[in-house]
Amino acid sequence: MKKHYRGKVAVVTGAASGIGRALSSQLAEHGARVWMTDIDVPLLERSAAAIAGDVHTRRLDVTDAEDFAGVLDELWEQEGGVDLLFNNAGIAVIGHYHQMSLKDLNRLIDVNLRGVMHGVQAVYPKMMARRAGHIVNTSSVSGSIAAPGFTMYSATKHAVVGLTRGLRIEAKSHNVKVSCFCPGFIDTELAHNADYRGIDGDKMRAQSPIKFATPESCAAEALRGVAKNEGEIVVTRHAKGMVALQKFAPWILSSLAGQGLRRS
Repeated sequence: MKKHYRGKVAVVTGAASGIGRALSSQLAEHGARVWMTDIDVPLLERSAAAIAGDVHTRRLDVTDAEDFAGVLDELWEQEGGVDLLFNNAGIAVIGHYHQMSLKDLNRLIDVNLRGVMHGVQAVYPKMMARRAGHIVNTSSVSGSIAAPGFTMYSATKHAVVGLTRGLRIEAKSHNVKVSCFCPGFIDTELAHNADYRGIDGDKMRAQSPIKFATPESCAAEALRGVAKNEGEIVVTRHAKGMVALQKFAPWILSSLAGQGLRRS
């Protein structure tokens, strides 16, 4: 796998923490030249300083299409191209739909969906012209299933899966690869610092029967799938089980979700 990434130029959004930081670290370990981007510059700089390898940073607000395009234009010119774009930035606002404000809904759409769209818009035409490149979008197991309290978060992640599936087919004729990976329960800052609406987040995590995986194991599995050019990479055993239930026995998943709703 290291051979696949050696010498490649990779841009990672949401790289200051969690899965983005783990992706950046492992890409650098595999010999890639990594551009870590995030809106939180102090945390981004601290994270980059702790990573050995060819690592650099740029501030990036993925919700700003002009900012995304400007950063990618600069890096493309400076590096002579970008081989890999990991559209990884995301947020979580958790609560039943009636508890969510319009501001909450728009924040989720702006970061989780528009942030990915802006990345695709910034790099895809360049990769088409070059006839090379790989776009990797971070979705979630919530991109395949839905659960009470995750309705709007799930909606944005479903949209990322749909965008990726369609673009992967279109991009093939231009020799551009497109993948998404769908993590399950990962022990990241996102999980601990999510905004909760009417739900006790600490209690919900404590009652979860599922052991949260590490960002490092998630990133490693994702990078293995990307190296194989897999279209959808579901990460963690529990996530794979839930996706299988959704496909073959959705009534079981609905029943389990209903039980969880009654407990909450």
